[in-house]
Amino acid sequence: MPLCFAYGSNLDRAAMAARCPGARPVGLARLERHRLAIMREGYLTAVHDPRRAVHGLLWDVPFADLPALDRYEEVAGGLYVKRLLSLAGEGGAKRALVYLGSNAGPGRPRPGYLDAVLSAAREAGLPAGALADIAALGTGGAAPQAEAPRPPPVRPTRRSPLDPARSPSPPNWRWTP
Repeated sequence: MPLCFAYGSNLDRAAMAARCPGARPVGLARLERHRLAIMREGYLTAVHDPRRAVHGLLWDVPFADLPALDRYEEVAGGLYVKRLLSLAGEGGAKRALVYLGSNAGPGRPRPGYLDAVLSAAREAGLPAGALADIAALGTGGAAPQAEAPRPPPVRPTRRSPLDPARSPSPPNWRWTP
């Protein structure tokens, strides 16, 4: 049975039991180098961000339940795409199917959507930082990002092109056969 990584509405155990009756939760996992974002359609997706991680729940889903999960995620309609990605899970690295939104937005969450995801995330036992990332999406459409270090300002070493301290120009080479 393939592993599937849930970071949005699929965190909800009751909803997953209705969609995929044979699925069972395996444990918590992390999708490194990604962060949460809201798609234009109002749902969560994970987008590439080298300094962040998306926390979620790993499910063991029977092959017979995968078509139902694909229908729910509207894979055929292009809402989500399914990728096999590496995750950091309890007990080490794992490969799992991850549903990623086809467009990263920016968008606004659908009414009640983030509240339901946040409730399911708490119930699943996601860490406090992950809960804060989900909650922050409801206030502005993007989870807070760590501020990138700013490079020092560039200061000119010479005051003018006529300054004698500048390096000499290269010789004027000509090639003649």
